[in-house]
Amino acid sequence: MTSQTAVHPQGWVRMTTLDGVASITLNRPERKNAIDESMWRALAEMLRYVRYDPDVRVLVLQGANGDFCAGADVAKSKHDEHPIPRLRRIGDVAQALFDLPMPVIAKVDGIAAGAGLNLALACDVVAASDRARFSEIFVRRGLSMDSGGSWLLPRIVGLQQAKRLALLAEVIDAREAFRLGMVTWITPADGLDEFVADVARKFSALPPIALEQTKSLLNEGTRVDLPTAIRSEAAAQSVNFATEDAPAAFRAFLDKTPPPSYTGRWAVR
Repeated sequence: MTSQTAVHPQGWVRMTTLDGVASITLNRPERKNAIDESMWRALAEMLRYVRYDPDVRVLVLQGANGDFCAGADVAKSKHDEHPIPRLRRIGDVAQALFDLPMPVIAKVDGIAAGAGLNLALACDVVAASDRARFSEIFVRRGLSMDSGGSWLLPRIVGLQQAKRLALLAEVIDAREAFRLGMVTWITPADGLDEFVADVARKFSALPPIALEQTKSLLNEGTRVDLPTAIRSEAAAQSVNFATEDAPAAFRAFLDKTPPPSYTGRWAVR
């Protein structure tokens, strides 16, 4: 069953859901999907919807018509509002995307620059076409990094490479982004849709609570010491044992039968 949630009045941000996969599309191709104030608000609302929809197992973030996102639309910035609340909205979207409990796939074709690149980095995995291009473009616009880039980028590529990318504002291709660890997979542009759909199907077939716990452990593991991580692992494993999925997975393993359809339901009665 397909459902569509239209939040942006001009259709510049669209969300569809199908078989547990939600897709959010930035749909402003005449501006290379640059995000204006109304789009940031729409994104925030859609991410709240996705977070609390029990039927959504995976999210795909993408751009329309051959580009991912050229960043925030600085040409349409409101000058009657102080920059702090505007930047807070941008930061809140990046934080909400990073914190989603389900796996998030960035499907990147064409340009991903500035805030657009950092939204892709806030996703769990990045599938890029062979014509994708990436840039922390900020200093070329007389700006410093925002949308979580100063935290995300060095954790992904290391501090020196992050400084190179941010201070020079280079535009790099998909192969260089893959070499640096910014991209998980590269695929030909004409096969990108099929590739991402296959990855999304694989995610959606896995136990949702186990995925959520694993994602949370990995995200928190970059910020805590080993004893804290081990305690968090024990707590997460206790949550998994209390679902219907862990016993079902064990039975399938022991009986050498296909994996079950995982529900994520709480088994404690």
